[in-house]
Amino acid sequence: MARWQPNASERLILAALELFEERGYENTTVIEIAERAGLTKSTFFRHFPDKREVLFGGDTMSGLLAKGIAEAPATATPLEAVAHALDVVGKEVFTPDRREFAARRLAVIAAHPELQEREALKGLGLTASMADALTRRGVPGLTASVAAQLGALAMKIAYERWSATTGGDDFGELARQTIIDLRAAGTLC
Repeated sequence: MARWQPNASERLILAALELFEERGYENTTVIEIAERAGLTKSTFFRHFPDKREVLFGGDTMSGLLAKGIAEAPATATPLEAVAHALDVVGKEVFTPDRREFAARRLAVIAAHPELQEREALKGLGLTASMADALTRRGVPGLTASVAAQLGALAMKIAYERWSATTGGDDFGELARQTIIDLRAAGTLC
């Protein structure tokens, strides 16, 4: 086995997803994931702290959301800044070539309570990142929190819709439409 091979992280993620689909999350070990990827156990642990984290992308998403909010036009409302961030995520992460992976990932997570718990924790972290980024823009705390929570809900719904389609729908467009739908639903309550 070569000392270094490119795309180790991506290979580990794909190997884990395949094994979780084939054997289940509980019946898959880190060693099996590493072997399937053609890597070593130590390489796995250089990229991920444990097998649960392999499907959750570290802090990449939080950073992109914060960056997108920071780069939104100065005149953007809090929800417009969140929508801008979701556009950034759509362009950099939720690209058409990742759609099949996203659908498979959601199915694996839905089948395993421990992964569902981790997905929920990740959602809380993303919400906190958005609220922080909005606060840094000068948005008052409560408004930042509400906008971030709506943004997180919009992101979750848009991700599920986007991953369930076979093409055409851009994640950013779905996220913006979801924000519009959530605002409309809020007027009915």
